[in-house]
Amino acid sequence: MKKILISGLIASCILFVVSYGGLFLAIRFFPRLFIEYNGPLFNSDGSRDTLFYMHPFIISFALSWFWDRFKGLFKGVSILRGLEFGFVYSIIALLPVMWISFSALDITLPIVISWFLYGLVQAIIAGVVFAKVNP
Repeated sequence: MKKILISGLIASCILFVVSYGGLFLAIRFFPRLFIEYNGPLFNSDGSRDTLFYMHPFIISFALSWFWDRFKGLFKGVSILRGLEFGFVYSIIALLPVMWISFSALDITLPIVISWFLYGLVQAIIAGVVFAKVNP
């Protein structure tokens, strides 16, 4: 349990920095994509900003538990294990969620693709951290 918490906390901090920095870069380089976030589908009054910023911590601890349960299936050096972990998570969890989101919500394909890629990058980074901290 201690390794799950420690690796989850380390991954959380890294993902928070990467996510926050990535948000600024994405807005700068893909501004047209973020115009859609001004629509009525998204909460833009700031009342739930804390939930948004907690996301890296929630996903890191969930992925840390997942890693601890299935780390024996991922072979090779840390980077390869992290890549495989990220791809596995993306196929079994992200792809179905993105599919249902696209089919049920009034969002565009570029938004769904960006969410999928964002989740994939998060899972790969977390997987590499887990492979190094909790091999």
